[in-house]
Amino acid sequence: MPDRGGGGGPSGPRIRVGRPSRRARTLLMTLGVLAVLAMVFVMFAGFWTDWLWYRSVHYSSVFTTTLWTKIGLFAVFGLLMALAVGLNIWLAHRLRPPLSAMSLEQQSLDRYRMGLAPYKKWVLLAITALVGLIAGASASGQWRTWLMWVNGVPFGQKDPQFQLDVAFYAFDLPWYRFLLAFGFAAMVLSLIAAALTHYLYGGLRVTSPGARATAAATGHLSVLLGIFVSLKAVAYWLDRYGLAVKSSDFKAAGNWTGLRYVDANAYLPAKTILFCIAAICAVLFFATLWRRTWQLPVIGFGLMVLSAILIGGLYPAIVQKFQVQPNEQAKEAPYIQKNIDATRQAYAIDSTKPENYSGKSTTKNKDTLRTDSDTAASYRLLDPNIVSPTFQQLEQKRKYYQFPTTLDVDRYSGKDTVVGLRELNIKGIPKRNWINDHFTYTHGYGAIMATGTQTDANGSPIFTEAGLPTTGQLGPYQQRIYYGEKTDQYSIVGGPQKELDYEDNGEKTTSYEGKSGVNLSNTFNRAAYAVAFSEPQILYSGAIGEGSRILYNRTPKERVEAVAPWLTIDGDAYPAVVDGRIQWIVDAYTTTNGYPYASRTTLGETTADALTVGNQQRAVVAQQNQVNYIRNSVKATVDAYDGTVKLYEWDTKDPVLKTWMKAFPDTVEPRSAIKDSLMQHLRYPQDMFKVQRELLTRYHVTNPAQFYSGSDAWQVPDDPTNKDGNAVPPYYLSLKMPGDAQQRFSLTTTFTPNGRPNLGGFMAVDADAKSKDYGRIELLRVTSDVPGPAQVQSKLNGLPDVAQFVRDMKGADSDIQYGNLLTVPLDGGFLYVEPVYAQGRNALYPLLKKVAVSYVDADQPEGDTTKDTTVFKDNLTDALNAVFGVEGATPPQQPEQPGTKPPTPTTNDAALKQAIADAQKAYDDGEAALQKGDWTAYGKSQEALQDALQRAADAGAKLTPPADQKPADQKPADQKPADQKPGDQPTDPKPGGETPKPGATPSTSASPPGG
Repeated sequence: MPDRGGGGGPSGPRIRVGRPSRRARTLLMTLGVLAVLAMVFVMFAGFWTDWLWYRSVHYSSVFTTTLWTKIGLFAVFGLLMALAVGLNIWLAHRLRPPLSAMSLEQQSLDRYRMGLAPYKKWVLLAITALVGLIAGASASGQWRTWLMWVNGVPFGQKDPQFQLDVAFYAFDLPWYRFLLAFGFAAMVLSLIAAALTHYLYGGLRVTSPGARATAAATGHLSVLLGIFVSLKAVAYWLDRYGLAVKSSDFKAAGNWTGLRYVDANAYLPAKTILFCIAAICAVLFFATLWRRTWQLPVIGFGLMVLSAILIGGLYPAIVQKFQVQPNEQAKEAPYIQKNIDATRQAYAIDSTKPENYSGKSTTKNKDTLRTDSDTAASYRLLDPNIVSPTFQQLEQKRKYYQFPTTLDVDRYSGKDTVVGLRELNIKGIPKRNWINDHFTYTHGYGAIMATGTQTDANGSPIFTEAGLPTTGQLGPYQQRIYYGEKTDQYSIVGGPQKELDYEDNGEKTTSYEGKSGVNLSNTFNRAAYAVAFSEPQILYSGAIGEGSRILYNRTPKERVEAVAPWLTIDGDAYPAVVDGRIQWIVDAYTTTNGYPYASRTTLGETTADALTVGNQQRAVVAQQNQVNYIRNSVKATVDAYDGTVKLYEWDTKDPVLKTWMKAFPDTVEPRSAIKDSLMQHLRYPQDMFKVQRELLTRYHVTNPAQFYSGSDAWQVPDDPTNKDGNAVPPYYLSLKMPGDAQQRFSLTTTFTPNGRPNLGGFMAVDADAKSKDYGRIELLRVTSDVPGPAQVQSKLNGLPDVAQFVRDMKGADSDIQYGNLLTVPLDGGFLYVEPVYAQGRNALYPLLKKVAVSYVDADQPEGDTTKDTTVFKDNLTDALNAVFGVEGATPPQQPEQPGTKPPTPTTNDAALKQAIADAQKAYDDGEAALQKGDWTAYGKSQEALQDALQRAADAGAKLTPPADQKPADQKPADQKPADQKPGDQPTDPKPGGETPKPGATPSTSASPPGG
C-alpha cells in the first residue's frame, strides 16, 4: 500500500536541480558584462559631452584645469584620509594584547573576532576606501579655494588690526581653514576606528575589572588625542585672524563684519591664552608615551575646557556688559570707523561723497524752468517694463517668436533706445514633434528697436528697426538668433534637415553655417548625446547626418558661467548690434567674502526688486552667495548666431581677477581688445549698482557717531507703481546732474529716510563706458522736506483729471498701467515724469495715453501753486507747460492764447503729401530689394527714403509739433502689413490703429497723446 502518512518521502518523482548549462552561463556572463559596460558608458557620457562642449567653445583649458584640480585634490586628500584611518586600524590591531586570560567581556566579543578573522584585509580595505572616497569627494569641491590659494595676488591693502595683506584673508585663510577641518575629521575618524579596534581585540575594557586600557592602547590613543588638541591650538590661533572677517549682529550696522571693542579687548587675548593652554595640553597628551598615565592629560584637557568657558565666553560677556554698554558709542567709534572705511573700499563706493541738495528751486522764473526742463533729461516715455506686449503684438509676426517680458535700454545714434530680440518660442510651434522642436524651428529672427522718448499718435512705439526681416537704422546685419535668453532647448542644425528661416510671402529655409555646437557625424558622439539627453532618436534618426551639429547651453548667462565658473553673472544680459552681428553683453563680477572689516550682503536679496521677483531670467546667478567684496571685473559677449563667448578684462586693478587669470591663463582678453563699436554699447551693470545703492543706504555716512545713531539712514523705496511692495528698480536715463553741461547716460535711483516717505537722496552713476567719468557715482543728500516717489504717486492718483481718466477707461473696459516714475534733478528741485498706459480688454497691448509730471520745490511760497504741482496731460510737452504754468510753443508770428487750440497750419500741403508718397515708395522699393537680396538697390532706396523724409520734415516745419514729437507717416487702417497672410490676426486690433515703419514719422494730422 502506498504510504499515506506525512513521514515518508514524496510520492512523485524527484526533480534534481543541476548547474546551468555552459551556454546559459556564457549568456549570463555576457549579459552581465554588457550591463556593466552600459553603466560605465552612462557615467562616461556626461563627462564626454562636457569635454566636447568645452572644446567646441574653445575653452577646453577651463575644463582640463578644473578637472585635473578636482582629480588631484580627490586623490591627495582621499589617500591621506585612507592612510590615516587605515594606518591607525592596522596599528591598533598590531598592538593588541595576548588573549590567554580572557575576561567574560572578551569572551562575548570572541565570536565577532572569529567571524571577522577571514576577512580582516578586505574589511580594512573597504573601510579605508569608503572614508577615502568621502574625503576625496569633499576635497574636490574645494577646487576654487585651492586655486585661489596657490595663485593668490596681493591686494596691496592691509587690515587695520593685524597689518596683514587682504589677500591673506581672501585667499590664504579659507585654505588653512579647510586643512584644519580636514585634520580634525581625520583625527576624529582615526580615534573612533582605533578605539573600536582596541576594544574588539582587548586593548580597551569597559566592564572588566582591572586596568581599562593596555599601555599600548593608552599610548596610541594619547598620541591621537595630542594631535587633535594640537589642531585645536592651531584653530585658536587662526580664530584670532578670523575675528577680522567674523560676522555678527550689531544694532548700529545690522550685519556687521570685523572686530568690535569686545573682540579686540576680550576675545583676541582670550584666543591667545587658549592657544597657549591647548599647546600645553597637547604636550601632556604626548607625554603619556613615557608616563603611561591619563592623569595629567585629563587635568590639562579639563583646564582647557574650563578656560574656554571662562576666558572665551564669560570674560567677553563681562567686558561687553560693564565696559562697553555704559558708553557703547565712544567705545565702538574706532571700530565703526574701520568698518566704514573697509566696506566703502570693498564695494567701490569709497570715492562717493554725498553732496547737499536743498530741494529748493534756484530759479524763480517759470519760463527759465520750462526751458531748462527740455534739456535736463531725455525723458524715456517708452517703459521697457510695460511695452513688451506691444512689441509682441506689432512685431511678433508669428506665434513661434517671442520677446522677453522686460525689454532693454541701449543707445543708438546717441539716443536712448528700447531693444528687444525676436527669439524663438518653442511653445508657439504650430505642430509639436521632435523634428519640428529640434530641427525645423531652431532660431529667432531680428532685433526690434524703438525710440525711447517718443510714441506715435496712437501711443504705440516708433520703431527704428522693425519688420521680418528687419529694416531701419541698423543696415545689413546677421539677424538669425540661435543663442538667446529664451532659447533653452537643444537644436540640431547643419545636416540634411532644413530649418525654417522665416515666412514673408512664402516660407524661407536655411541651413546653419556657423561653427558652434558639437559635431554629430560620428556614431560615438551621437550615442553619448542620446544617453546624456535621454533621447534615443539622436542615435538613429535619419535627420542627422554629415554636417549635423547639436547646439545647447544656449542662454548667454549659462554660456558665460560655464566657461568662467569663477565669475558671478549679472541678472540682465542685453543685446547690441555690433559690426553686423547681434552680441549679447553680459556683465560678470569677481567676489569674495573674505575682505576684513567689510560688511557682508546676500546678492539675491540685495539685487531683488520689482522686476526680478518671480522673474528668474533677471535674477543674478549664485544669488544665495554672501559677499563683502565685488567688482565688475569682466565684460563678456556671446554671439547670437554662432555662440562665440569672449571674456574681456574690464577692471585692470582687481586682484581677484588677476588671481583667476593666473589660474586660467589665456581665457580673458585684455581690455585693449574691446573694439570701439562694442565699447559704445557697454554700460554700468544694474546688479552692481543695486548692491552699491543698498550699502549706501547706511554707508553714505562716514562719521562713526552719526553712523551709530542711525539718524541719517536711508532705505530704497518700494516701487510706487507696483502693488507688491518690492523695491523700485534703477532706471537707465540720459540726464544732467547738477553742474553738468550736457546729458550723461546714467543709471539712477532714489532713497527715502528710514520709515518716512519723503525724498532722502538721489543717486546716479555715469553708465557710459566711453565716458572718462564712467563709474563715477554722484549722490545727492536732500536737505529739505521734498515729496518722495510714493507721495508723488499718491498725489497723482488723487487728481480729478486722473479720476476722470480712470472712470473713462474703466467704462471702456480698459486697464490702467503706470510706467516708470522717473526722477530728475532740475534747478534745485526735482522733476518727476511718469507715462501712463491704457489697455482695452479687446486690445492685446498697452498704449501710451497720458503723461504725468510733477515738479517739487521745498521753497514754495505760500499760495504759489506752480512750484509743487502735479499735472496729468495728453503728452509730455503739454504736461511740462502746465506744471510750470507757461503757454505752449506756437508757430512764428502766430501767438497762441492760453486755452485755445493751435491755429491751422499754413504748410504747403501738396509738397508734404508728395514727400510722404515718395517716402512710402522708397520704403516699398527697399522691402522689395531685401526680398531679392539686392543690397545695391536697397542702399539706393534708403537714400531716397531719407531724402523724402527730409523733404517731408521741411514741408511740415510750420506745423510746429510738440517738442517731444516727430512727424510720422500714417498707414491706412485697412492696409495689412506686407508679411501678413490672409487669416492672420491684425497687428493692431484697434480700429484705425497704425503700425509705423522704421524711419517713418508720426502723423501730422493727429495730436499725439504722448511725447
